[in-house]
Amino acid sequence: MNDFDAARETYRKISANISKIMRGQAASTRNLLAALAAGGHVLLEDFPGTGKTTLAKALARSIDARFKRIQFTPDLLPSDILGVSIFNQRDQQFHFHEGPIFTDILLADEINRASPRTQSALLEAMGESQVSVEGERRDLSAMFFVIATENPVEFRGTYPLPEAQMDRFALQFTLGYVPPEEEVAILTAQEHNHPLELLQPCATLAEMLALKRVVENVRISDELKRYAVDIVAATRTAAGVQLGASARASISLMKVAQAAALFDGFDFVAPEQVQSLAVPVIAHRLVLEPQARFSGVTARGIVEEIVRKLKVPA
Repeated sequence: MNDFDAARETYRKISANISKIMRGQAASTRNLLAALAAGGHVLLEDFPGTGKTTLAKALARSIDARFKRIQFTPDLLPSDILGVSIFNQRDQQFHFHEGPIFTDILLADEINRASPRTQSALLEAMGESQVSVEGERRDLSAMFFVIATENPVEFRGTYPLPEAQMDRFALQFTLGYVPPEEEVAILTAQEHNHPLELLQPCATLAEMLALKRVVENVRISDELKRYAVDIVAATRTAAGVQLGASARASISLMKVAQAAALFDGFDFVAPEQVQSLAVPVIAHRLVLEPQARFSGVTARGIVEEIVRKLKVPA
């Protein structure tokens, strides 16, 4: 078995494992794993009870890796995330105690409930896989992956994520409600206990790191790179957009498309991967003009229109 086949098999095993818990969410699982394999982070924005936390836990349990969860609240401090030095009376020295950010997979639950000061503690970690604590730089895991969730319907006691933080997320997407027949199957599965408790790891940390290396070698032509850049650049001049997507969006679109191509069984990127991922990669990075928002214009609609009108490279 070559590296590409081994990487696809790793993806298939994890995807199948998650589907035991998350019924009817194949597209969301693919997006989540594409972000993980591409070295990005994910923001899940959806209504309560749609399975955001369950999806994150199912992924963590499917990989034999360290998993931590932070429940974001208004009184959460940066030191609660990064860690703190505590004085030891015995040896008369300060010892650093690592915070939950020192893990492989981090679930930042209801991230918009924390203050901007605490939210910013994640910025450096997500952008550079390192944190600076008390003047000292500390590197994070090579696997470090953040899954953040937020509730779009409750605004009291929340702090909207700033543009710089939104730009750190490779993808933002929703899970939505599953069809009634899938919901009946969920009820049956949870009649006696939660199936998450029985989920066993099906991939090792080494296999996931190998998958990430293979994704980097998926070929993407110069024409498709230009296509991705043109999609992102078009958001900067689109009507109703106050702040368009940055070059970081172009990089994310390329890398996530490489992962999606691998999952689809190719060793090269096709226009279909770029098109299908344009909305979840770009839309959350746009800042719309107030008048456009009040008129019912959405970031998603703007990106979809750009993809529809832009000429696809042959």
